[in-house]
Amino acid sequence: MDAHSANPAIPGVPGHPPRDYAEEHHGAPGGLRRWLTSTNHKDIGTLYLWFSFAMFLFAGALAMLIRAELARPGIQLVDPAVFNQLTAMHGLIMIFGAIMPAFVGFANWMVPLQIGAPDMAFPRMNNWSFWLLPAAGTLLISSFFVPGGAAAAGWTMYPPLYMQGGIAYDMTILAIHILGLSSIMGAINIIVTILNMRATGMTLMKMPLFVWTWLITAYLLVAVMPVLACAITMMLTDRHFGTHFFSAAGGGDPVLFQHVFWFFGHPEVYIMILPAFGIVSTILPTFARKPLFGYTSMVYAVASIAFLSFLVWAHHMFTTGMPAAGQLFFMYTTMLIAVPTGVKVFNWVATLWRGSLTFETPMLFAIAFVCLFTIGGFSGLVLALVPVDIQLQDTYYVVAHFHYVLFSGAAMSIMAGVYYWLPKWTGHMYNEALGKTHFWLTAIAFNVTFFPMHFLGLAGMPRRIPDYALQFAEFNLIASLGAFVLGAAQLLFLYNVISCIRGGKPAGAKPWEGADTLEWTLSSPPPYHSFTTPPTVR
Repeated sequence: MDAHSANPAIPGVPGHPPRDYAEEHHGAPGGLRRWLTSTNHKDIGTLYLWFSFAMFLFAGALAMLIRAELARPGIQLVDPAVFNQLTAMHGLIMIFGAIMPAFVGFANWMVPLQIGAPDMAFPRMNNWSFWLLPAAGTLLISSFFVPGGAAAAGWTMYPPLYMQGGIAYDMTILAIHILGLSSIMGAINIIVTILNMRATGMTLMKMPLFVWTWLITAYLLVAVMPVLACAITMMLTDRHFGTHFFSAAGGGDPVLFQHVFWFFGHPEVYIMILPAFGIVSTILPTFARKPLFGYTSMVYAVASIAFLSFLVWAHHMFTTGMPAAGQLFFMYTTMLIAVPTGVKVFNWVATLWRGSLTFETPMLFAIAFVCLFTIGGFSGLVLALVPVDIQLQDTYYVVAHFHYVLFSGAAMSIMAGVYYWLPKWTGHMYNEALGKTHFWLTAIAFNVTFFPMHFLGLAGMPRRIPDYALQFAEFNLIASLGAFVLGAAQLLFLYNVISCIRGGKPAGAKPWEGADTLEWTLSSPPPYHSFTTPPTVR
């Protein structure tokens, strides 16, 4: 060993070369290298948001094909096998490729800024957790082009149908594993960041509600993503290695998969909606110019919802044959979730009460979220009733319910959040007139698309079918016309965001008068390395 390797140079230590502070406080690297190798939480947040938007447009295009096929009775554009592929991949890509990565993008951008941290706790793991996503997305999309086409057994992947498909089904399992790994890495990063890197004086009960909702969501992710991984791994061994976990012919039970899947699946719904609660609970007080009503009760309500989400999985399975005591247990625990949900809705309305309200685009989306998500919650209560659920199982009523929860809940809260923080991210104000046009087109077209599906379901139209009886034709045509407008409206959103990035009216450090969280103490856009001097919260 030579002298140099035995005594390596340690910058900044007496007798060693001076520390290169200019290198430590460098700005953003240029070109492609910035995006491939960046460990900066803002860059990675941006990558997450663009990836999720691309997946949103792709899965939305699949939805347009579905609604084009269903606009009239009879087979129009695609054969039934392709139709099944469209419905399955629309669900999988929207959930795992669009909504979940979008919220992780918000977490990357806003959690460090809102707690006064310079970055995420594990920046390199943060880079890895993002770059797993394009690989998984490529697997899902390319599965359309393998022999037999993409997986066509629904996003829930139920056996025995799922065990009979071709290579696309294995590609989907691998993609879900990769997406799950990315989610767990991101969740661990967020938990450690929030618990260890908060500004001096920021106790847990002083954290912004968006940070609280993400802390709880991250714990949910760590708890349930391994459950999904187990379920699909058991499916994989059934398909290729001679096991019979879910094969009735070999002594297994297909219903076992449903139990394991929904033990993951129902908390997954809250993984996609709790961060939305945080975004809306940030926007409403800002534009009401009042503090959030009942902050403490909101924290406990969100935690209660997360806890209860582990106790309700079998309400998705009332028709599989369950003892009456089991049906009653899952019915009442499902209805119990309405209590903390009601607390949240009451607090949001109380926050608006006698506030100095203004109705910029983020506020419009946030109010629409409260109204439409409440409708989705009520239709969920209807489905919690065992006798009603048995009648409505696998009808379009269920499609209407979960789109009122996941589009007007998750997707519209994401749009609200983008408009709210876009001035902070880019340093420019977006086009308000275009934003409001986007909002009204989205809100109206969404209701035109999905509200008639309640009636279709009540009338008995089954979901996931490419053709239907003539008595369902009118409502299907209305829903399809609404869907086309809803899809086109999102191109306005894309145009407005790109225009804002490229220029526009400069945004000050705090363009929203009522905003009071730490990110607004920084310039717009914030410096590449923010909070190099830790702030103090009093």
